[in-house]
Amino acid sequence: MNIILIGYRATGKTTVARLLSEQLGWPWVDLDVEIERLAGKSIAQIFAEDGEPVFRDLESRVVADFCARQGWVIAAGGGAPLRAENRQAMRQGGKVFWLTATPETIYRRMTTDPTTGARRPNLTARGGLEEIVELLTKREPVYRETADWVIDTENKSPSQVADEILAHWSRIRDDKGMHL
Repeated sequence: MNIILIGYRATGKTTVARLLSEQLGWPWVDLDVEIERLAGKSIAQIFAEDGEPVFRDLESRVVADFCARQGWVIAAGGGAPLRAENRQAMRQGGKVFWLTATPETIYRRMTTDPTTGARRPNLTARGGLEEIVELLTKREPVYRETADWVIDTENKSPSQVADEILAHWSRIRDDKGMHL
């Protein structure tokens, strides 16, 4: 069983995955980084040169691959749950935690993180806060359907978010008599 983190960009998935990995002694992966490794180029380049459908196909490949493994912490890309096959792989592969934040917080985090803007393209013509609001409106029902738990990251440090996930994980492990 894996721990799978979903949510919009800049909700802390990668940072929290790294912390969970350290605390559990498990390997972790950022699926966007894995996609870039497979493609040999950045996500922005994939979108510009090959188009979003090619990116989504690569994404589905890495979701299926890593969700089929055991004992991983997986930080999924923000759009990964949009495909039904990815949602199914996530649900079958582990427990899914949806990391949330307000659009304003997401925008602030994105504008202060130099790698977010450089690596990831705008997904609508609007960009900025308007894009975040538009995409969250579309994605939230899918995130909600996919997630076993919703973790609000507002006003919490990554360590606090990781601790909250670990508390849920301990209960799962204890309830199932698992030794993870």
